[in-house]
Amino acid sequence: MTDHVLKQAVEQIESTLSDSAKKPTIAGFFDEATYTITYVVSDPATSEAAIIDSVLDYRANSGRTSFASADKIIEYVNSNKLKVTWLLETHAHADHLSAAPYLQEKLGGKLAIGQQITHVQNVFGKLFNAGSDFQRDGSQFDHLFEDGHTFKVGSIPAISLHVPGHTPADMAYVIGDAVFLGDTMFMPDYGTARADFPGGDARQLYQSIRRLLKLPRETRLFMCHDYKAPGRDTYAWESTVGAQIDGNVHVHEGVSEDEFVAMRTARDATLDLPDLIMPSVQVNIRGGHLPEPEDNGVSYIKIPVNAV
Repeated sequence: MTDHVLKQAVEQIESTLSDSAKKPTIAGFFDEATYTITYVVSDPATSEAAIIDSVLDYRANSGRTSFASADKIIEYVNSNKLKVTWLLETHAHADHLSAAPYLQEKLGGKLAIGQQITHVQNVFGKLFNAGSDFQRDGSQFDHLFEDGHTFKVGSIPAISLHVPGHTPADMAYVIGDAVFLGDTMFMPDYGTARADFPGGDARQLYQSIRRLLKLPRETRLFMCHDYKAPGRDTYAWESTVGAQIDGNVHVHEGVSEDEFVAMRTARDATLDLPDLIMPSVQVNIRGGHLPEPEDNGVSYIKIPVNAV
């Protein structure tokens, strides 16, 4: 069966590669506390921009939030006189809290995520006993992307690709010739994302990665995280399709689906949960909003005991 969405993405990338004026300007902001990269992707022709995978600073020992990371984004946007039209989430992150509501208040833009967020909301709504007041229909977001949805950042064309496996709701965003992968692949020397969270599936992850690797070899790939692979002393977050095909330690050309699933399953069994998974998921399934304050005016993060 022909993948019409992928064909459209290939055509978009090839068109951008042939005309450098169509390439977006990309600024990455690395948060070492969570190893997360937030991107500001802008159109030089119109100064319109998208912010992808923002970070809200959170101290687990005190439960206090702050905005130092988000304020760096605001400073960059304002100093470059950009207009934010999209706040994009690749998925409901389990390792950092989203700053999207704060950024939206300060800069505007539509908050968007993949439509399968409703599945994630159902699973984690039950785990956290969120009650009937917590809507599980994705209404906390302004837009829910389907596979193949087309949109623009200024004059630059963009396409959303559904790439499940790490979670059911993972999306990759193809903007011009650049792809923002979320948690599918990391840098070639580090490999691929885990697939053992609720709704994750190593076989789906392999298929999603293989789909991405059918894009042109020159396609720029931007990682959501970097942890510095053994032997590498600096953080890095930009790669290409060609580099991943040739050198990704988990899923380079020649690795079969069954081999990948066996490797990923064995590796995931050794991994502990992320330190911030409990606060992160509770907040991120709400579009970055904290749980509603209780009658004393304080928001609370629940920690289910002996439930996972």
